[in-house]
Amino acid sequence: MKKLTAALCALAFLTTGAQAQTVKDFIAAVTKKWTTPFEPFQLIGNIYYVGTDGIAVYVIKTSQGLILMDTALPESTGMIKDNIAKLGLKVSDIKIILNTHAHFDHTGGFAEIKKETGAQLIAGERDKPLLEGGYYPGDEKNEDLAFPAVKVDRAVKEGDKVTLGDTTATAHATPGHSPGCTSWEMTVKDGNQDREVLFFCSGTVALNRLVGQPTHAGIVDDYRATYAKVKAMKIDVLLGPHPEVYGMQAKRAEMKDGAPNPFVKPGELATYATSLSEDFDKQLAKQTAALEKK
Repeated sequence: MKKLTAALCALAFLTTGAQAQTVKDFIAAVTKKWTTPFEPFQLIGNIYYVGTDGIAVYVIKTSQGLILMDTALPESTGMIKDNIAKLGLKVSDIKIILNTHAHFDHTGGFAEIKKETGAQLIAGERDKPLLEGGYYPGDEKNEDLAFPAVKVDRAVKEGDKVTLGDTTATAHATPGHSPGCTSWEMTVKDGNQDREVLFFCSGTVALNRLVGQPTHAGIVDDYRATYAKVKAMKIDVLLGPHPEVYGMQAKRAEMKDGAPNPFVKPGELATYATSLSEDFDKQLAKQTAALEKK
């Protein structure tokens, strides 16, 4: 868990110091992993992994077409489309695009894929202006964090449902990491059993300012409410925007025909949320101390 927390919070140091230059350096350092190919595979039920080695992207197959969950950096859009084709699926069948949060590493392909497919883009209502402006909140003019702007066709709030064919995803508002951070819950078949899956938006502090001039209004309360909410959720399968959130590579290596699906791990979400909450408290204390020194 220490290694997991460290990996997930690698961005935390960017909240102080020469942020603009540090952001540029960090992006350069992680781009290789974020753009390294990963072989697509059926993760569980009608959910398929089509992302890279460092950024998670999912396709959900329904009776009336495909749902795409997030994208990656703009330069990986072609790779994602190739991954979809490798699974015998068609990019042209994408009818709905869901977003977890409006950050550049998960939105880079939206504009291109939306234009190509005519798919409907659905996102959290507080992230709509970010997506349509192509910027990072609180740092709107930072080109290093910008992405191609894209029109949001439907903005959702807590409890809203998105249905395509035989599949329904329920939106859960889990703000903090972004103002409109939205986690998506759905039920899938795992053999003869139903499993509750959560595509968790994110809960890391990352680039966010928590004090002084916070990245967005109410950010501290948002984070704390999100941790409390997800700790109480009954989820069988935790998925997330980056593979390290749920140990994707290790679980993928464990998959065997006839064996239990290693991605089914009840209780993993609560454990993960606890580690996020603990790190949040540390980051808040660190940022508060740094502000008081000024």
